[in-house]
Amino acid sequence: MESVLERFLRYVKYDTRSLEYQNQIPSTTGQLVLAKLLVDELKSLGVENATIDTLGFVIGTYPSNCHVPVPSVAFFSHLDTSPEFNGTNVSPQLVKSYDGGDIILNEGWDITLSPKMFPELLDYIGQDIVTTDGTSLLGADAKAGIAEIMTLIAILRKSPEIKHGDIHIVFTPDEELAISGIYHFSNSDFSTDFAYIIDGNGIGELSFENFNASVAKVSFTGKSIHPGQANKKMINAIHVMNDFINLLPSHERPEHTHDYEGFYFLESVKADVEEAVLSLDIRDFRQDGLEDKKKYLYGIAGLLNKKYQFNVVEVQVQDSYKNIGESIGIQHESVQLAMKAMKNIGLKPKVVPHRGGHDGTALYEKGIIAPNLFVGVHNEHGKYEFIPVQSMEKSVSTLLEITSLLAKK
Repeated sequence: MESVLERFLRYVKYDTRSLEYQNQIPSTTGQLVLAKLLVDELKSLGVENATIDTLGFVIGTYPSNCHVPVPSVAFFSHLDTSPEFNGTNVSPQLVKSYDGGDIILNEGWDITLSPKMFPELLDYIGQDIVTTDGTSLLGADAKAGIAEIMTLIAILRKSPEIKHGDIHIVFTPDEELAISGIYHFSNSDFSTDFAYIIDGNGIGELSFENFNASVAKVSFTGKSIHPGQANKKMINAIHVMNDFINLLPSHERPEHTHDYEGFYFLESVKADVEEAVLSLDIRDFRQDGLEDKKKYLYGIAGLLNKKYQFNVVEVQVQDSYKNIGESIGIQHESVQLAMKAMKNIGLKPKVVPHRGGHDGTALYEKGIIAPNLFVGVHNEHGKYEFIPVQSMEKSVSTLLEITSLLAKK
C-alpha cells in the first residue's frame, strides 16, 4: 500500500495554484487535472460513486461496513495552492532524521531553513521533514490533507475488519481565493452527521474559531501635471497612498500579531502619479473589532481628503467570511470527538484559533459544522514551507480513530 508520504510527494507535483480575478471556477485548469486523478484513485479504492462536477468539486462516499446504522462523517480538503507564491515545478526534498541544524533549501541561491528563524523546527529533531527546494511553495496546504484522507481510505480498503460508517470525501477548488470555491458547493443532496476540514497547521492542532475577514480596495486619485509646472498643482497619488499606509497602525501588521490579535495586511499595490490602488486584507476574531478596523480605514480616507481638499481617497470594503467560533464552542460534539480521537492515539490536542479562513466558514452558512484539523504543515504559502512526515502519519491515525469511534456510537 502506498504510504501517505508517497501520495503526498506525487500530489505536490501537480500545479494547482489558484489565480485571482478569473471569471471561472476553478480558476485554473491544473486543479481539474488533479481532481480527475483523485476521482480515478478513489474509484480504485472502492469509492464507486466518486465524481467530479463542472466546478471541480470531487465528491464520493466510502460505504459503511457496519450492519447497523452508525453516524457518518465527511472529510473536506482543498485542491488549490496559494496564488501568493510560485507553485510550478515543485521539487520537494526529504530530510531524514533532522538533526536540529540549518537545512539548505537551495545552495545556489543561498536559501536556508534555519531554526534561528523558525524555532518550531526544533520540535521535530529526529523526524523526517519534507521541504521545498527554495524555488516554490511545497503545497502541503492542503495536498497533505488530500493525501491523508486518501491514505485513510486505502487503509480501510485493506483492513475490512476496521468498522466504520459512511465516509464522505469532498475535495474543493479555489479555497485560497478567500474560500470562494466552497460557496458554490451544492449540499442539497449532501448529508452527514459529522464533518471536518483537513486544512490545519502543526501536529495536534484543532480549530473551531477563525478570523472574521474583509477585503478593502483603496483607490487614490491624483492630479498629474508636468513636474516643471507642478508647483501647488500636482497631487501625486503615490504620495497620497504612502500617507495612507503610514497612518495604518504598525503594530497591527501580520508580522507583529499572534493568537487572537487581528491585523491589516497590505497585499498588493499598483500606482502612478494619476492613479493608485492598494489591496488590503482586514482580519479580527471579533466582529465588532472588524467593524472598528473598517471605520479606521474610512477615517484615514476622510482625513486625507480634508488635507488635500480634494476627493483623493475612496475606500471600498467587501466582507469575505465570518468566525464560526462565535456560534460553536469547545463543548460541541464534533470538537469533543476530535479531541478524544487525538488523546486515544497518544496525541495532546492543541486547541488554537485558526489565523485565517477555511472551507468550514462557508459550510457553516450551509448548515454544516466542520472544525479544522491539523495536516502538519508549517510556513505555508512560501519557500520556507515544510511538513514532518510523522505529523502526516498522525493525521491519518486521527482520522482513522474518528471513524472508529463513530462506528461504536
